[in-house]
Amino acid sequence: MTAPQTTLIVLGASGDLTSRLLMPALGQLLTREPERSIRLIGAGMDDWDDAHWREVVTTSFTTVDAGGPAVEAVLAGAIYRKADITQPADLTALLGLAEGRVAFYFAVPPAIAAKACTALESVELPEGLILALEKPFGVDEASAHTLNLQLAKLVPEDQVHRIDHFLGRSTVLNVLGVRFTNRVFEPVWSSEHIESVVIRYDEALGLEGRAGYYDRAGALIDMIQSHLLQVLAVVAMDPPSTLGAIDLRDAKGMVLRATRVWQGDPVASSRRARYGAGEVGDRKLPAYADEPGVDPALETETLAEMTVGIATTRWEGVPFTLRSGKALGDRRSEIVIKFKPVSHLPSGFSGSADPSVLRLTLGPDRMALEVNLNGPGDPFQLDRASLEAEFGEGELLAYAEVLQGILDGDPTLSVRGDTAEECWRIVQPVLDAWRSDAVPLDEYPAGTPGPASWPVI
Repeated sequence: MTAPQTTLIVLGASGDLTSRLLMPALGQLLTREPERSIRLIGAGMDDWDDAHWREVVTTSFTTVDAGGPAVEAVLAGAIYRKADITQPADLTALLGLAEGRVAFYFAVPPAIAAKACTALESVELPEGLILALEKPFGVDEASAHTLNLQLAKLVPEDQVHRIDHFLGRSTVLNVLGVRFTNRVFEPVWSSEHIESVVIRYDEALGLEGRAGYYDRAGALIDMIQSHLLQVLAVVAMDPPSTLGAIDLRDAKGMVLRATRVWQGDPVASSRRARYGAGEVGDRKLPAYADEPGVDPALETETLAEMTVGIATTRWEGVPFTLRSGKALGDRRSEIVIKFKPVSHLPSGFSGSADPSVLRLTLGPDRMALEVNLNGPGDPFQLDRASLEAEFGEGELLAYAEVLQGILDGDPTLSVRGDTAEECWRIVQPVLDAWRSDAVPLDEYPAGTPGPASWPVI
């Protein structure tokens, strides 16, 4: 059975995000779900024609071995229009080419997306229009609030998809599955038993030519304000009644509203640094300040840490440390839950009796529970052991899972408007402290774990 037709209009079609992430995701989705009927329209400021657009899409599809009737249909019917998406007339012309339900995907910088949304107020919009916006959503809490008000003039909230590909469906469900389907974990998932939580995303990659965006964002805005706070919400939420969009997003919102900078001190609770020249594997990287397009005077951080607390009965007193950085020695993407020590250790045991640690690794998704066990020789000697398991791989790329929700009109994986504002509120005190130079900008050689003076987390 063929699904109803949806027209996907990609605004910013000539950009890197479209060819590198969005089109491979679409190709994989169409290959797995050949019953879909998609009309693809690209729009951008470059002087492309239909043939060049189809060539770009074809090349992107090749990276995921996309094929089948739905893929062939999209390639045959894909069209491109040069357009200034901040102009109502150009947006009207794009909508005139659409068939069936329409989804606008804003693969453009946030300032351009905001101007386009303002222009849409003067356009006759089709019923059921989906608006999908990439992060960052605004540049601070005030601008996020203003953009939310503008979007509310255009379509209902459940037709707005604020993209967070970091939380693809499989990753969310893996974390929730561990928490809520195992009695060994759920009863101890609180401050009574958990000492600390670390959520980290350490990248080995450097700037990779993204100075135009990254140098005005930095690690705190690029990763912590958006992705890692969303991960925190999934880790810390109370059990939702269902895994539907309303219940799941309500549960995340409650956590974020209760989240504050640790002990109200953004200076003591945050650190920042940027990489100097060094080697990552067999690659030599220049200092960040020497990368093409970087303005050293901006003092943009490439490594950020901040610690927050959650003012609820479940989490009072538990520090959550969020960390993300570039050009680090090892790629590590994980959630680390450290449990408190046992209340009483009988005398007579020797060796390590460190607290248990649960590690949930993201991409590929796996888990490891570090526990103390009696050694193989002396039964009074304690050894450390790791009980490990791998989660099943999701059927789709994270971007494909997000795109699936957009095309189906399911906002479960999107960020709701109020939580987008809360994320900015949470990080704003740290941003203010950094911009006033109250927190020093440290340095670390590329390829190392970070500044030597920083405590290991």
